[in-house]
Amino acid sequence: MSTIAARSFMNGVSAHARAPSALFRLKLLAALALPGLVLGAAEVSPGPLSTHQPALAGGHTNSPAAAAVGKLEFPGLAINLKERCVDVEASVCLRRGLLELVACTKGTKEHESIVVVEAKPKHIHAALLLLGAKPGSPATRQPLEAQAERWIDVPPHGGPVDVSLVLRDEEGKWAERPIHDFIVSARQSSDAAASADPVPKRPTHTFLFAGSVLQGDGPGPRRYLNDDSGNVISLSTFGDELLCLPAIHSQANDALQWQVDPTHLPAVGSNVTLRLRPQRPPAAKVAPVNQAPAGNGNP
Repeated sequence: MSTIAARSFMNGVSAHARAPSALFRLKLLAALALPGLVLGAAEVSPGPLSTHQPALAGGHTNSPAAAAVGKLEFPGLAINLKERCVDVEASVCLRRGLLELVACTKGTKEHESIVVVEAKPKHIHAALLLLGAKPGSPATRQPLEAQAERWIDVPPHGGPVDVSLVLRDEEGKWAERPIHDFIVSARQSSDAAASADPVPKRPTHTFLFAGSVLQGDGPGPRRYLNDDSGNVISLSTFGDELLCLPAIHSQANDALQWQVDPTHLPAVGSNVTLRLRPQRPPAAKVAPVNQAPAGNGNP
């Protein structure tokens, strides 16, 4: 992980966004700088956040790296090294209606989001960095060269992050379900029959780590825009989301494609865990050593 990149991110946030303290920032950078931090995958054993203790692959909970990460204090979330994910405290805020978001912050867009979280988006961003997730950029509009009056839409980009909910199933056991289990097409079957367009399938459970936007001019600290908007995980495009779908998706009411599927969703107000798991990059291919070149005439 890049300590320089993490320091740049933390320093770019405003004095308010860098809260709770300078000691917090130092702890974060110290954890990022520790050598040999191996974040291995393990068998999934979903459960409440209180049972998630930082651990390295193989259960080495007493390593310096795990101890340092364990001392970090991100209110409302836990860095689960054993399962290589960020677990965010959440509660169900909608069981019926159109969706623009998967997750929002409290007091923002609960009327069009599946779950609401109290964790700061900037803290979720920092926790994903600790797991090696690669931030990119939300969708933007840029002027065409030499044609300032014309603009083009630039799709979002960023490292892939799998999104799921951890909640109790019908038997009372903890289960992890991909987020697309709670989303269905907004078009009714009668509408589909009257239209030549195919009904959209459930969206993916893999989102892009867009990383929101640092806003502000001049040499001073800047503001993490997503902390104000609350667009934590978006289905529509707002331009400041932390996680988003690939491509650009209209937020106009008549263009919304998705609604809540309450089949496996508990009652509004129920506590669940929003689980964010950065995908591992593909392993680099290593060329075989001393391989005989093709066509050398050997039998």
